[in-house]
Amino acid sequence: MTIQTHRQQHLREFAILWTLLTVLMGGVTFFAIFATYGLIFPTAEDGSTLAIPMVEPELDVVFEAVAVDPAPDSASVPPQSPVQPATAEPAGIPLAFLEEFEQAGATNPDATPLPSEDGRYDIGIQVQISYEHMDIWMNDVRNNLNMRWFKLQVRWDEMEPEPGQYDWTQLDIAIEEAEEFDLKIMLSMVTTPHWAREPGVDLSKDGPPANPQDFVNFLIAILERYPHKIHAIEVWNEQNLDREWTSVRGIQADDYIRLLQLSYFNIKAIDRGIIVISGAPSTSGGWTQDGVITAVDDFTYMDAMLDAGLLNYADCIGVHLNGYNLGPSVPYDQAGNDPSATFRGPFDNPHHSWSFYSTVQGYAQRIAARGGDKKLCITEFGWASSEGLQGSPDSHAFAFDNTLEEQRDWLIESLELMEDWGNVWLAFIWNLNYGPQAGWNPNNDNVIYSLIGPNWVHRPAYGAIGEWMKDFRERVGY
Repeated sequence: MTIQTHRQQHLREFAILWTLLTVLMGGVTFFAIFATYGLIFPTAEDGSTLAIPMVEPELDVVFEAVAVDPAPDSASVPPQSPVQPATAEPAGIPLAFLEEFEQAGATNPDATPLPSEDGRYDIGIQVQISYEHMDIWMNDVRNNLNMRWFKLQVRWDEMEPEPGQYDWTQLDIAIEEAEEFDLKIMLSMVTTPHWAREPGVDLSKDGPPANPQDFVNFLIAILERYPHKIHAIEVWNEQNLDREWTSVRGIQADDYIRLLQLSYFNIKAIDRGIIVISGAPSTSGGWTQDGVITAVDDFTYMDAMLDAGLLNYADCIGVHLNGYNLGPSVPYDQAGNDPSATFRGPFDNPHHSWSFYSTVQGYAQRIAARGGDKKLCITEFGWASSEGLQGSPDSHAFAFDNTLEEQRDWLIESLELMEDWGNVWLAFIWNLNYGPQAGWNPNNDNVIYSLIGPNWVHRPAYGAIGEWMKDFRERVGY
């Protein structure tokens, strides 16, 4: 071999070695930069799970108003929302994290689906927490109602009365019983503690935190205490009402979307399988009191949330439905007239919010009109009846019009309709046990929906739902 050949061989070896060293050093440098600035699943100083930092938004993405064609049925889509849409995508999530988030989480197609990837229709029920009878309620859900899901409302103000000081008593009980009965649990998160509210806000009403990161920290604490034991989370409740969203900025959909966005990515960073459900607006028309908006029409509010990017930050779109004194298959503009009805809203003042049918279809149409395919999660629905009780709250006079047989029949009909429509993922009946938990106090507006009547007697809907769910499970195979 000549000297020239040796030199050429050494040069080739040197070039290969240099290239490998360059790639290695570049990779180490890249990782160090991202780890230092917390862009790849950052951790807190104590090594706890990711809490993505809030930063001020850079207004570089504009959401244009979307024109919506009239709906094909009676649940017509109202004009564009007067609520100001967000002028930019809510910020705070590093781009590197988003890219990593989108690329991660590929699952084995033969594995059992994660809750967030299993879009099959299913039914659950709201359960009021009990220190003494939680095993009874869980047995009702699993073995008598034949359900696999239940919903629990989590009051942040009660669980973290002071920053970082948690009272886990209620959740510990609920999680233990859910595991014993092999039930999936959906947590609905509500009510900010006073220490986290905005300065100068009216504390006599519930509302959002001044800093959304405080709420996210609470979520993280729950998920770290109960790893892989929470299956769905609804981020807030009826935020189109001032009694649930009293803020110095008023009722603003884009403010809610900022809270939802930060919650969504933090939840997914901890457990991708959790179903994130957007807070369900209250079915309501628009109301003002003394010149202040106290309620935004739920269709109007949904439009504003969609304009602000809702479909990017939820697996399922939250909906609330109150059946009033109208059956679930009746569109709001076909209610006709029921001269025997003492509550005249659906008959004298037609509006979609009176109608189960029109509300579900109206929400689904709005999502489809923006090119979305997200399903609905109906986190509260039911029909109230005051039969067998000693009255009803004045605000729920429609309960006098509904017999226990109508409550039963309309609940069963609604279960069948939602299955047929195919646009509902999860639906939670309101409610199982507020009756006994509140001593069947007729002035409690939750008691009139309870499936358990005075003296612990099951109302007709209880047995009918159990039979329907048994047939449903046998028919669909899960």
